[in-house]
Amino acid sequence: MKRVGVLVLLFFLCLRMTVFAAEPNVGAAGVALIDGDSGRLLWGKDEERQLAMASTTKIMTAILVLELVNLEDIVTISRHAASQPEVNMNLVLGEEWYAGDLLKVMMLRSYNDAAVALAEYVGGSEAEFCRMMTEKAAEIGAGNTVFGSPNGLDSHLTDEEHHSTAYDMSLIAMYAMENEGFREIAALSEITIREVNGKREQHTSNANRLLREYMGALGVKTGYTNKAGHCFVAAAERDGVFLISTVLASGWGERGKEGKWTDTRAILDYGFENFSLHEIIRAGSEAGRVAVAHSEVAEIGGIYGDGYEALFSEEEMSKIVLRNNLPERMEAPVMRGAYIGEVEIWLDEAQLAVISISASEEAPPYGLKEWFSYLNQNWLTWHILTHTQSVTPRSEFSVFFLYAYVLTFLHR
Repeated sequence: MKRVGVLVLLFFLCLRMTVFAAEPNVGAAGVALIDGDSGRLLWGKDEERQLAMASTTKIMTAILVLELVNLEDIVTISRHAASQPEVNMNLVLGEEWYAGDLLKVMMLRSYNDAAVALAEYVGGSEAEFCRMMTEKAAEIGAGNTVFGSPNGLDSHLTDEEHHSTAYDMSLIAMYAMENEGFREIAALSEITIREVNGKREQHTSNANRLLREYMGALGVKTGYTNKAGHCFVAAAERDGVFLISTVLASGWGERGKEGKWTDTRAILDYGFENFSLHEIIRAGSEAGRVAVAHSEVAEIGGIYGDGYEALFSEEEMSKIVLRNNLPERMEAPVMRGAYIGEVEIWLDEAQLAVISISASEEAPPYGLKEWFSYLNQNWLTWHILTHTQSVTPRSEFSVFFLYAYVLTFLHR
């Protein structure tokens, strides 16, 4: 008997070890893995910790350029832009380049001078552009992010002046990936661009190894500074599962340089192995029925106005709860398509979504004939009916006077 107990104990210990082993083992200081469609955090490690984010900053720079600039616009290089340290493309004061070309090489090879040239063109100054970046981050939902530079160089900035979190950077990347132009640039393997006058060209390859080494990789951006360490925001998609991950401060030196890749692979592997797309609610499906007062239609059906599907683990699926909020009874008339309630989708203590429920059919009110028949059949119990929850004092008086009118009309 004792041996059986020991075997059972060993079984549960092994089971616990197996579950623990499924968690990604990463060295980064801040980590976030999110559903690339909903933004829900699937797994994290100090994902809300404020950290420097190096050149992953350029994701936001690219967003503003794509949203505010014609990519055929010509950008003239300033002295300040030309003076930016490595990594750079050796831009020269007075050179003219197309905005779209500077954007592409900035994303592929992280050129700091290209980022500043674009920032000055869009914002008028680097400082104003950084203000715009921070404002846009808050609009996206990345409220724990402040940008102090358009390229991620941070040696001249305090932590308060330039920081983000792994979760915020994932949200920013999710927003960026909704832009088809951004997606195309992030996935480029290489590109050759030319100065407007054709005198100079620049060939650039993508520094993102994940595009070549990981199945389903879509981008997004690497980064490194002495303060931030090695950072990487990644996106990948397989069989409809769209994931975005961020690692901040994966380490320094050669170990950290390799660490951002191994950390990211481990996180994405965990996501693809443990989460799949589940349809929780189908748009137009039946949501229950509601009784109707004072109509020949005794009850109407409710249908969900929208669908809801997202990534969940099997364990999470067993915990999802739908809470339909529908009235027990409604007063006629009820029009087809009218709002009649809503459903809340909950996972543990978190509300994931609220979806409206509308009437699937029409319930017209009684006409004069139907009211007379109804009142004639129920006049002995009318005082009870008029004090139910579904009938208001106003409707009670209205029906009373209607009844008196009908009786008067019939006795003429």
